[in-house]
Amino acid sequence: MIFSNIKYENKDLNHLDYFKKFKDFVLNNDLSKFEKGVHEIDGQDFFLNIVEYDSKDEEERFWEAHKKYLDIHFMIHGCERIKLSFIDNMKIKDYDEENDFLSFENVESNFHVDLYPGDFLICYKEDVHMTALKIKNKESVKKGIFKIRII
Repeated sequence: MIFSNIKYENKDLNHLDYFKKFKDFVLNNDLSKFEKGVHEIDGQDFFLNIVEYDSKDEEERFWEAHKKYLDIHFMIHGCERIKLSFIDNMKIKDYDEENDFLSFENVESNFHVDLYPGDFLICYKEDVHMTALKIKNKESVKKGIFKIRII
């Protein structure tokens, strides 16, 4: 996983094609004006899902990972905590191939990140994550989740 903010140069990531596409898209579009839902950028190989919700208590959320896509979570407004662990530490409960959604049980978090506007978190297929968690209080969140096909 990689955690940073769009305002930083991130020189060490600029050689990655998917990162350049993500960064260019964010810098050249006002994501706050995008409607909820899926927005194709490069067909099914690279698309954006805009989500809006209120952050939640941990008991209301779930652990997930993906096999076919990596996620780039980009905070547009609000803030949330994302708990993280590695897939080798988990017990897989189920895989929904159509939606590329792995679910888990008996998960122990290794650490967490707090996303604020402009922050992004890149989750690879080995990065199990629990999103949409409140930091202190529940609050309204608007986030873009970029999906990039890896297989």
